[in-house]
Amino acid sequence: MGLGVVLHSPAGIISEASEIAAGTGCNNEAELHSLCLALELARAAGANRLILRGDSDVAVRYVTGAGTTAVLRLLPLIARARAAMARFDETQLLWVPRHHNPDADRLSRQALGLAAGIAPKPVRRRRR
Repeated sequence: MGLGVVLHSPAGIISEASEIAAGTGCNNEAELHSLCLALELARAAGANRLILRGDSDVAVRYVTGAGTTAVLRLLPLIARARAAMARFDETQLLWVPRHHNPDADRLSRQALGLAAGIAPKPVRRRRR
């Protein structure tokens, strides 16, 4: 899973992170891992207040409590994101359309060695 995070400070400093998450998982897991990474990096940079913008409707709904899931693999990531958000004085988590978040997408693809804007080909599995 490729993770991509862009941080903008009030002073205009932009920091980027691109890394691979341990293990494998679905796109929703990758989005939640990216959110957790953003929170960790912002905390390490000394932030106290955050406005988080993510293009994963699922991650935003589940972490804010506007939605729920029965997918067991997502529950620890949701709890981790909520706990990390609680360590800040104030946080807002907002959904933005993917086309308004191209840098994070570029960075997540970069982590996987993929060209920006080109979707990977689906894996075809043989039926038995």
